[in-house]
Amino acid sequence: MISRIQEIPVNVRNMTHGDLASVSDIERLSYDFPWSHGVFRDCLLAGYGCMVLERGSAVVGYGILSIAAGEAHILNLCVASEFRGLGYGERILDDIVERAHYAGVGTIFLEVRPTNANALSLYRKKGFHKIAKRPAYYQATGGREDADVLSLVLRHSES
Repeated sequence: MISRIQEIPVNVRNMTHGDLASVSDIERLSYDFPWSHGVFRDCLLAGYGCMVLERGSAVVGYGILSIAAGEAHILNLCVASEFRGLGYGERILDDIVERAHYAGVGTIFLEVRPTNANALSLYRKKGFHKIAKRPAYYQATGGREDADVLSLVLRHSES
C-alpha cells in the first residue's frame, strides 16, 4: 500500500504586525548582521510592499519592496534556512515582480552579496543582470563586503 503525503499549502500574502516576530526570527537566524524588529515595523508603517510566505500557518519567508518614481527596490528577501531549496524564494520573488509590474514600475533594483551564490542564481534565473558594484556596502565580519547591484527591466504591454 502506497501512502501519499499531503502537500502543505504555500501562500504569499501581505505582512501584518502580527508577523513581525516570525519575520524577525527568520532574519536573525539567517544573517550575521540582521535587520532589527524595528526596521521591519518601520517598513510596514511606511507602506512598503511587505509580504510573507506561509507554509500552512507558519511564516517561512518574506520580502520587502519599495516603489517610488517608477522604480522598485527589493530591500530584503529571505527564506528560513530549513525551507531553502524548495522554490519558496522564487515564489516570493515572483510575487514581488508581479506587484512591481501592476504598479507600473519600469525597473526593479536590488543589492546582493557576491558571495551569496544561491541568491545570485535565483536572480539570474529570473532575468536580473548586474549593472554595478557598491563598494563596502554590507557589514561583514572583519570589515565590509561589496554588493552587486542587479536590475530587471519589466516589459509592459501597450494599451
